[in-house]
Amino acid sequence: MARSNKPIVWGPFAAGGTLTAFVTPALVLITLLAALGHAPDLLAYERLHGLAGPWLVKLAVAGVVFLSLWSAAHRLRITCYDLGVRADTVVATIVYAAALAGTGASVLYLFRI
Repeated sequence: MARSNKPIVWGPFAAGGTLTAFVTPALVLITLLAALGHAPDLLAYERLHGLAGPWLVKLAVAGVVFLSLWSAAHRLRITCYDLGVRADTVVATIVYAAALAGTGASVLYLFRI
């Protein structure tokens, strides 16, 4: 039986989809409250900025960003295939490279905190 690389792609995709489903609504609510000026002191910029200081929190944030971007990239890849774009290798390279670039940018920003 031939070995497949699908678990390498599907594992982070499933984890990212699940994590994003739980985290994104909370982030949207926090952002909306902050934008409307109704954020409690606990969610003030200075407190959240200070929260992101420890390396363990930075690692967790980078993990959330990576899994969310990987899930979005995989969904975009499958959507392109469903829409008739059959150059799967090219599409996969572009979307996964974009996910890795986004993760790299967020890690770079996190280490500047």
